[in-house]
Amino acid sequence: MGIVQAQAIMSLDGYVAKPDNTIGPLFDWLQNGEVAIPTPAGDFTVHLTAPSAEHWRRWASSLGALVCGRTLFDVAEGWHGRHTLDVPIVVVTHRVPADWVEAHPGAPFTFVTDGVEAAIARAKELAGDRVVAVAGGTIARQCLDLGLLDEVAVDLVPVVMGAGNRPFFGELAATDVLLGNPTVCVQGDRVLHLVFPVQR
Repeated sequence: MGIVQAQAIMSLDGYVAKPDNTIGPLFDWLQNGEVAIPTPAGDFTVHLTAPSAEHWRRWASSLGALVCGRTLFDVAEGWHGRHTLDVPIVVVTHRVPADWVEAHPGAPFTFVTDGVEAAIARAKELAGDRVVAVAGGTIARQCLDLGLLDEVAVDLVPVVMGAGNRPFFGELAATDVLLGNPTVCVQGDRVLHLVFPVQR
């Protein structure tokens, strides 16, 4: 089985969205370089600096499945049935959106109603030996609390939001969680790509 990696684009003060759920300049680095890379689903093209492009290609090609919560799914409008990264999606939810499922037959989405652990187990089955990415702070926090994460990946953007609606992890059950030294540290333009192992 592959690793489970929480992933977020984050401000210096730990936010992944502003109080009104907008992202401000967090995603600007995806369009500030000279290397054009179509997304796996072909829905748009990112323009990255050479270091960020190399990191992006390596990361995107390693993914086997993505786990998210219902809030992110709803905000993204279910990616219209096909995620930008073109991998199977496992959505943790209390209620399956029956109308959406009916409107998107064959979409590679699985809705899990019996908790985060079940969602991660299903994503691992789908991903095989590839990476399971966990998107969304609430789900990432639950995975960290439950000991399900192997790595934390952060695209750290040099902006201080001052306040936000969505911190990456939020309030953990544990007082402190110590991560290992970064195994990846790539300097892009207005972004620093970092991957930390979770110590157990």
